Amino acid sequence: MSRSARPDVPENPLATRGAAVSGLPERAAADRLAFWARQAGQLHWDTGWDQVLDWTDAPFARWFTGGKLNVAYNCVDRHVEAGHGEQVAFHWEGEPGDTRTITYAELRREVCRTANALLSLGLMPGDRVAIQLPMIPEAVFAMLACARLGLPHSVVFGGFSPAALQSRIEDAGARLLITADGQYRRGTAEPMKANTDEATGDSPSIEHVLVVRRTGGDVPWTEGRDLWWHDLVDAQSDEHTPESFDAEHPLFILYTSGTTGSPKGILHTSGGYLTQAACTHRTVFDLDPGTDVYWCTADIGWITGHSYIVYGPLANRATSVMYEGTPNTPHEGRHFEIIEKYGVTVYYTAPTVIRTFMKWGEQIPARYDLSSIRVLGSVGEPINPEAWRWYRTHIGAGKAPIVDTWWQTETGAVMISPLPGGGAGAKPGSAQAPLPGLSARVVDDQGRQVGKGESGYLVIDQPWPSMLRGIWGDAKRYRETYWSRFADQGYYFAGDGARYDEDGDIWLLGRVDDVMNVSGHRISTAEVESALVSHPAVAEAAVVGASDATTGQAIVAFVILRAGTDADLTAALREQVAQEIGPIAKPRRIMIVPELPKTRSGKIMRRLLRDIAEHREVGDVTTLADASVMDSINAGLGGGPHETTGPA
Repeated sequence: MSRSARPDVPENPLATRGAAVSGLPERAAADRLAFWARQAGQLHWDTGWDQVLDWTDAPFARWFTGGKLNVAYNCVDRHVEAGHGEQVAFHWEGEPGDTRTITYAELRREVCRTANALLSLGLMPGDRVAIQLPMIPEAVFAMLACARLGLPHSVVFGGFSPAALQSRIEDAGARLLITADGQYRRGTAEPMKANTDEATGDSPSIEHVLVVRRTGGDVPWTEGRDLWWHDLVDAQSDEHTPESFDAEHPLFILYTSGTTGSPKGILHTSGGYLTQAACTHRTVFDLDPGTDVYWCTADIGWITGHSYIVYGPLANRATSVMYEGTPNTPHEGRHFEIIEKYGVTVYYTAPTVIRTFMKWGEQIPARYDLSSIRVLGSVGEPINPEAWRWYRTHIGAGKAPIVDTWWQTETGAVMISPLPGGGAGAKPGSAQAPLPGLSARVVDDQGRQVGKGESGYLVIDQPWPSMLRGIWGDAKRYRETYWSRFADQGYYFAGDGARYDEDGDIWLLGRVDDVMNVSGHRISTAEVESALVSHPAVAEAAVVGASDATTGQAIVAFVILRAGTDADLTAALREQVAQEIGPIAKPRRIMIVPELPKTRSGKIMRRLLRDIAEHREVGDVTTLADASVMDSINAGLGGGPHETTGPA
């Protein structure tokens, strides 16, 4: 991007306590495998490993071969046994205002009860369990109980349709589904059990459905198959002795869906995954388990929830906040109210959430005491510099460092991020460099590393502990999807574009299929979006490339203005882009819209915007948080004062 400089940023805004970071890069650079062995050594192993990394069957890795451990024991029991049973594991906030405070001792009891309940259903190590639950404590209990028993879990986001749930159940061959009667969403109790019944109606592998009572609504019931959580789990013993499993024992399957093809079941195993999730959590967030109150705002249905709500924080004995609802229920200050209530010190959220806060206005966070915050995090997509600065100014009081993290479902844990206390100055919008012990580079079509100031493909050139171990049941697809593009070099291709700045720091440009080709010029959607959002009247923007007979692709922008802005700004916005990037990047069309189509995790569905831009029938909208958004966007296609279709 053109704004790789650091205006309005102090000389070293990443300076903080830095206790978890000191000396790590140097030790990792000296001996990468020894570094990871030391990180793994911070976990409890029942049997030590024979070899740190076995890469002889590349691209199928084996980390800590021969070692055995129990993931749930590492996340819960060992902390209780070390005398920390009364430390809070979770401050849970329900959307309607109900709360629970769960200590590590209570968490252990609940996980043991849940594990005993699953054992009573005849489940054996290796059996798969599907979980579709709201953001409630039982979701954590269920995940950890599965980990305790060696049952690979497949967590399915609560907003997914019955068809999406069914496909994931059938692909994994799950024997048990854990769900709820309903969930709260924006102040309304929405049904879940009826949807899961539709999903399991033709799924022969499902033997039982375990149902948490959350909303209290009437639910359809199948006698002999369906079981209430409070009847089965609450009656169990709160004692259970865990057994150890091989480091490569499957821990979970998490499905990712692309624009085409069936969802991919990303497989993660135990020892390497937990090692990197725990290491990155404590280093990226400079964690002190004795004093920090940590809040990751993701949903457990996504990898961020797995790694940075459940496994990483609990392995590190963190005290976390867990929130069930949306940021604007019952009011737009809900997140800040929670930060003030619990004294949150580390806050980790998505750029889409930050830009939503920008749209609502800085006067909202200004009403709350956010002085406890000392580290801010960003996850899910590249954060544009304007949002980065707003975040730091209005949430971080102009002093909290921001860790802009890049990683994927497939990588399992953070790969690229600044480190608090690491000594380097921050660059708003740049993830900067791989973490200690990890390696990534930006390469051209031939796999050669590009120079400073140049763009290319982001690849990972060395195996890493939390890497995916394949696609469930489809080794061929795993090789073709992730390793075929740079097979000769042995690089994992992340699917993202990136560039080096003049200092050699990495700037993410988004998915390579989000790079537009305008008259032979490769232009990143993220660059154009960032240029638009840098205008003071713009709260959020999404850009897509639409087919154009003359230029190959034309740039189409969908823009949300900040509250109180009514002027026709399309000409000014096009000039803004021209100044920031160049005239070739001017959007052919700019549409002012009230909202953007987003999933419930906050990701913008550019595929749907591309359908609109190319005048196609809009595709599947079942994963959107609010499907009516598409109607309001479609209504603007006829043109008007807030739309321009002039030449670029």
